[in-house]
Amino acid sequence: MTDHTCVRCGAVTPPHDVVSVASPDGGFRLLCSRCFNTEMAHLADVGAFEHPEFTPVRLPDSDGLEHEFHFRSLLFGDQLSLEAFELTSGDEDRAGFRFQLLGDPQSDPFELLGNLVQKVKRALAVRHLVEHAGNLEVAGTTVRGRIEWDSRENGRLPCLVIDGKRVDWTDFGAMLMAFEGWQFRIELVDPSDEA
Repeated sequence: MTDHTCVRCGAVTPPHDVVSVASPDGGFRLLCSRCFNTEMAHLADVGAFEHPEFTPVRLPDSDGLEHEFHFRSLLFGDQLSLEAFELTSGDEDRAGFRFQLLGDPQSDPFELLGNLVQKVKRALAVRHLVEHAGNLEVAGTTVRGRIEWDSRENGRLPCLVIDGKRVDWTDFGAMLMAFEGWQFRIELVDPSDEA
């Protein structure tokens, strides 16, 4: 992944900490999250907003494997978005766990962080897919995950991220064949809600 330069402060910034912001001329500017938050605080008239920065944390999943989570905060006017995410490399740049929590911009960011870490721990405690005879299978009757863009499909089909791992749409369809004849219910949930 290529680092980007913030057009406001000139900082060389990794892709996970860059925000593409629309400009009045119809173009887009790349801002680091700190500069984005500074501009949003000014536009939303949020006084004394301080951009929180957090140290990455390592948390175990239900199998005892540790996952390193990085954090990013983005001010969206009357809400502060706090995100926890894993950094992945290679073809799986859309893989990895990602979580979000929304809060009041004037709230204690460390309290929001504590709530977000608890949300991450609850999610990591549950496995939705299991490996059996070298193949992934649905562990129970509920699967939770995230829908992502699949560049291999040019937007024709999505890929899914389940248990922090990329799952192609066709592979997921094959897993569902174990439930042939069953009924299903799809519920789409905002990333900041509890899934």
